[in-house]
Amino acid sequence: MNLIAAVDRNWAIGYNNSLLVHIPRDQKTFREMTEGKVIVIGRKTLESFPQKQPLANRCNIILSKDKNYTVKDAMVVHSIKELMKVLEQFDTRDVYVAGGASVYEQLLPYCDTAYITKIDYAYQADAFLPNLDNLPEWELTQDSEEQTYFDLAYYFMKYSKRTIDFCLS
Repeated sequence: MNLIAAVDRNWAIGYNNSLLVHIPRDQKTFREMTEGKVIVIGRKTLESFPQKQPLANRCNIILSKDKNYTVKDAMVVHSIKELMKVLEQFDTRDVYVAGGASVYEQLLPYCDTAYITKIDYAYQADAFLPNLDNLPEWELTQDSEEQTYFDLAYYFMKYSKRTIDFCLS
């Protein structure tokens, strides 16, 4: 399973249920990577989308504790166990965890690849992704050249979960 996020230099992802910044190329990359695929998001993330509607051309799965929560054109699940059951019907390479903070935190152990847009700026924020640079099970495996949007520098990065070799002797 994949994780996809844009983070600032402190691994912040949002403030007041909004993205920290809108970078057109980052949004285009997100769209290209996730169209035709499955995205898993939380209720608050869905409610931050335009018209609070699921994203087009994707299978949207919403994780919400509210048993009465329903969304037109999306699946709603109420637990990680229920989510994992639903995800059995999909190739895990086609599943993208796309926020928010609590969904990232709950599903990070199930992900093996993380696509991160790292923005070289520190924003005021109230939502964060765990810092993959500080987690020993994750390693940076790809890093783009510096990209710019006006005076803002950012990088497209790919992290992979390390495979642990056990030595039986």
